[in-house]
Amino acid sequence: MSKQLVLVDGKWIASTGTSFFRAVNPATCEQLADEYPLSPWEEIERVIDAADRAAKEARSLPSEVFAKFLERFADRIEARAAEFIAMANQETGLPVEPRLKVAELPRTTNQLRQAAAAARDGSWSELTIDTKNNIRSRLSSIGPVVVFGPNNFPFAFNSAAGGDFAAAVAAGNPVIAKGHSSHPGTTRMFAEEALEAVREAGLPPAFIQLVYRTAHEDGCRLVSHPKIGAAGYTGARATGLTLKAAADRAGKPIYLELSSINPVCILPGALSERSVEIATEFSTSCLMGTGQFCTNPGLVLLLDAPQTTEFVTAVKEKFDAAPVGTMLSEGVLRNFEAGVKSLVAAGAEVIAGGQPGGGKGFCHRNTLLKASGDQFLANPHALQDEAFGNESLFVIAKDEAQLIAILEALEGNLTGAVYSAHGGQDDALYSRIEPTLRTRVGRLINDKMPTGVAVSPAMNHGGPFPATGHPGFTAVGIPASIRRFAMLQCYDGVRQHRLPAELRDKNPHQNLWRLIDGQWSQCDVG
Repeated sequence: MSKQLVLVDGKWIASTGTSFFRAVNPATCEQLADEYPLSPWEEIERVIDAADRAAKEARSLPSEVFAKFLERFADRIEARAAEFIAMANQETGLPVEPRLKVAELPRTTNQLRQAAAAARDGSWSELTIDTKNNIRSRLSSIGPVVVFGPNNFPFAFNSAAGGDFAAAVAAGNPVIAKGHSSHPGTTRMFAEEALEAVREAGLPPAFIQLVYRTAHEDGCRLVSHPKIGAAGYTGARATGLTLKAAADRAGKPIYLELSSINPVCILPGALSERSVEIATEFSTSCLMGTGQFCTNPGLVLLLDAPQTTEFVTAVKEKFDAAPVGTMLSEGVLRNFEAGVKSLVAAGAEVIAGGQPGGGKGFCHRNTLLKASGDQFLANPHALQDEAFGNESLFVIAKDEAQLIAILEALEGNLTGAVYSAHGGQDDALYSRIEPTLRTRVGRLINDKMPTGVAVSPAMNHGGPFPATGHPGFTAVGIPASIRRFAMLQCYDGVRQHRLPAELRDKNPHQNLWRLIDGQWSQCDVG
């Protein structure tokens, strides 16, 4: 057993904290050997001060330095890929293949390299030039960014390597990584490689720092500190809203991903055409990763009809037959059980699963629930509680008017999907429901399940509250995700030689796009 160090101001040091925790292997329910500290406020303040100094140094650095760091970091991660995968598997119980090795680690290095390309290109900064009034503006670094990573993506959303991290760095900001207690060893390894990449790129030593755990009140002090530029948080709604309240009081931006049940509307014509195919797609999507995805399809809306009854029966059989996966932690299991009980108390009927056990370690049987449209509309808030895991609720509407009423009662979600007939039989109904669903979700999907988020410039991994804290931003999709961690800087009548290079009349490089007098151009002014 060893006490692990925190990364402060470019050095691995012993924490001054007196409280420690250990990660747990969820597949065996056994504590792992290493101990990780809860950092006291004095230590966190030291981290903030160092990040502030790093931010001041970084403002004078060219974007090429941030791009080089991100690329070297990606290279270093790949060089230790086997170690990262083994550690994450031990701490989360997620399978080595295909999840960690084939899907998540390559996605992580890919998004780091995409962020590097965006940093080098610079067009993300929305360079705008008004020659008539000699006013010019750009987005630029906002200052130290605090990143709170979630439990369910030890690589792709890790506080020391994931999407928020990459976006913050691409904008030129130092990052304070607040590790997640479910996978501290994985986060420590990322921070080790990040520190080496910082040195190779020539960034300030405190550009990347790491603490593992803080007291709740210190987390609030951290996101609201005067020297902090912004924060990114992915996790439980209650914790996120507590942090948001603290940040809001101080006028500090904080970007939240909180909860989403991702409604899927399956229209009658689609069921008539391909009911068996859709049942397979749904079951695979809902149970993948033991349902521990932010885009898990947790609500399915159907119209009352004979083919609907057959479809529900087919899905129930698949849930009963499918293996039961391991959950990420005892806390996830406990919250899942509470979520299922809450849905049942609100009127939902359990038609598959509903009990803990059935697999290895922390686990719960694959659970399917059902409610009528009348029941849902009588208690819409409670029946939209997220049970984060291998569960979904089917709601059966009595007619099209009730289906639309259910959609109108939905809270904000990351995604919303509609399955419709290929032959056009559902087109009229689709046209009726789409305008309502469109306003409730960040990403509208047709004829496929929501699980999976492509790292694409066009992706929106965001949505109305409570999916996120603001519907205008995305956590995935470069360059849009970078702009969360930037401030708008305007230069009015500033002389040419005093302007940032990219706002001067001469374009500093041929790939840089600038909005000049209302026209996007890569040319020099004039």
